[in-house]
Amino acid sequence: MSSHGIKFCCLPTAIGTMPHRDVNKACQLILRYLPDIPAWPQLPQRSFKESMLAQYSEGFPGLHIDGEQIYHDQGDEFAISLEKLFAAYSERNCDAYATSAEHAAGLHAFLSMSHGKFQAVKGHITGPITWGMSVANKKGLPLIYDETTADAVPMYLQLKAAWQEKSLGQLSDTTMMFVDEPSLSVMGTAGTALTDEQVVALLDQVLAGISGIKGIHCCGAANWSLILKTSIDILNFDSYNYADSLSLYPAEVKGLLDREGSIAWGIVPSDEELLPKETISSLQDRLEEAMAPFTRENIRFRQLIEQGLLTPSCGLASLSPEAAEHALELLAKLSAEVRRKYSC
Repeated sequence: MSSHGIKFCCLPTAIGTMPHRDVNKACQLILRYLPDIPAWPQLPQRSFKESMLAQYSEGFPGLHIDGEQIYHDQGDEFAISLEKLFAAYSERNCDAYATSAEHAAGLHAFLSMSHGKFQAVKGHITGPITWGMSVANKKGLPLIYDETTADAVPMYLQLKAAWQEKSLGQLSDTTMMFVDEPSLSVMGTAGTALTDEQVVALLDQVLAGISGIKGIHCCGAANWSLILKTSIDILNFDSYNYADSLSLYPAEVKGLLDREGSIAWGIVPSDEELLPKETISSLQDRLEEAMAPFTRENIRFRQLIEQGLLTPSCGLASLSPEAAEHALELLAKLSAEVRRKYSC
């Protein structure tokens, strides 16, 4: 069971990104292959404004998008905008930081399509580490290191996450919001000045704005013990390429599962060359091999299955539309086979 009462039993969901330019086509594929826990499609090929950083740049004080450039300008309006953000944060006014259709056509199309209630619905937002380290001021200093904007970054992203979750709540009583944090795989390396305590605090501040199921997605090898210190319910990782990296932390994984949290196994490769080489059988073998080390550490295999989710290893935006559909089809069929085999 999850901490919100769902017995996932390796149901499939997605990271979010899709390669399509046709919004309706992307939504239809998600709904076809992920009918239990769909994730709205992020479409970076459609517009720069839907790319990982730009999508969540709308409304941040002093931030502007010019073509395919994001720049920060502390001009005359900056102080006023910053005060508005602080006020909205203190008042929990997430509607002031809604994401428009211009920045998330897939989200708005997904919300407007007429369909029934889902078991759960999944949203996603770029996290404060990745976003704050990648968007910089005029001097090239990342906003998370700039003392005038550092506090604003997690406040702003918390409001963005809360607004998205509120919107997705129209489709299901159970919402899942994942914070996408690829930069967690480089924490502790040269050029990263955040301490472990700061990383956890930043993540938890954004997660605090999510009232439903909270997840973190990282598609590299990371210090999972650090991430598992946060308030997440679900850890989503690339188990196709980095299964061994998580097996180094059995005690922390057991702690997550014992509090009814979940592991989302990114087991279907999001790679154009690898996808054709895999079958349902080969992926099932790979999934069971990824789970096996934990069973030697006092974690029941049945618990891993029952509290597991299945996802692609990462987003699908870099694939061709045909390959992305194939990845979703493999994911759906793998989930069905695992659920059949283990009578979920």
